[in-house]
Amino acid sequence: MYGKIINDPVYGFIRFSERELMQVIEHPWFQRLRRIKQMGMAQLVYPGAVHSRFLHSLGATHLMGIALHELKRKGVSISPEEETGAKLAILLHDVGHGPFSHALEHNLLPVSHETLSLQIMHQLNDLFRGNLDIAIQIFNNSYDKPFLHQLVSSQLDMDRMDYLNRDSFFSGVAEGTIGYDRILQMITVQNGNLAVEEKGIYSVEKFIIARRLMYWQVYLHKTVLGAERLIVNILKRAKELAEQGVQLFATPSFSFFLYEQIKAEDFVNDLDILQKFCAIDDADVVCSIKEWMNHSDPILSRLCTMLTSRALYKVKLSNDSDLTSYEELKEKGLRHGLITEETMPYYLFHGTTTNSTYKINDDNINIMLKNGETIDISAVNNSLIGNTVSGETKKHFICYIPELKSVR
Repeated sequence: MYGKIINDPVYGFIRFSERELMQVIEHPWFQRLRRIKQMGMAQLVYPGAVHSRFLHSLGATHLMGIALHELKRKGVSISPEEETGAKLAILLHDVGHGPFSHALEHNLLPVSHETLSLQIMHQLNDLFRGNLDIAIQIFNNSYDKPFLHQLVSSQLDMDRMDYLNRDSFFSGVAEGTIGYDRILQMITVQNGNLAVEEKGIYSVEKFIIARRLMYWQVYLHKTVLGAERLIVNILKRAKELAEQGVQLFATPSFSFFLYEQIKAEDFVNDLDILQKFCAIDDADVVCSIKEWMNHSDPILSRLCTMLTSRALYKVKLSNDSDLTSYEELKEKGLRHGLITEETMPYYLFHGTTTNSTYKINDDNINIMLKNGETIDISAVNNSLIGNTVSGETKKHFICYIPELKSVR
């Protein structure tokens, strides 16, 4: 008899009864997600934000079950095989994340986590003799019921719905709390695509605004941004040293990605490389960073010490590009010997960060009006979305080592 009841801190007791789901959950590649933090470096600002991608994936699967139940109750045709496929697709949507995922994608991995997730799904499908056929089609949007893919990946999917609720809960930032239960009761299908009944529009607006607030208050908080840039630079420097043949402490699987030049197709053609990827987690990187604090390379040692002791970059955020401030910091740093041309990319740099709260014409959130017409949420009369929070917001940042703040 297959099945588990899990006590989720956000939703309470959640049940997984399908044999196909339990096979995947019990597989070591999925269990690895227990050892990967959902919110990366956000714990350095919000100490409670230490939950795992494992828990997020289970939560998103739970929400998928509620959504499918509601759609079937409204007469939408969903077979048991399609229901299992959709649950498997959302269960595995994050399985390709590595430790500190986007930092690895910047430096060590030539492919995105979505590509890796799909490749892992193909390998598990071979192992489980075709049980993931429908899940893979739903995941890559080749299945003939588009709404199933939209529940997995869209601007109103179960992934976003869970991570907003969960990240808000664990970070303690109440602004991210959404009425997921109300939204799930209001979803429907129109012409094969996901839609929300008109009376659910305010809950959807709150969902979109909550996402905007969570991005600027949590995900793109300036200290979180600085910490994430720090770990990107640590891995960048480590990769540079590895390419020069410098000896670096690392676990065997992590060492492989540091020292080898991997191409995207290698993950498809060489199962051993995919297995090596599925063997690394947060512990591999953290353990290496602790050891690299004592490395002879002063840049790597300095960056690792900054992260471990939480002496992070200072970050200046602005709505406009402020290269005058950057040039002033550069001049002072060079004059006082705090930076050199070699260390500057690691000790003083600038860039931009963006937040797209709602993208019009990109997997639109459709509202089904009472007369049966379906329109984009931004086109609804008096909608907050069209007037205030659609489109992309860009902010400019300067990151620099703490010493540069006090010099004159």
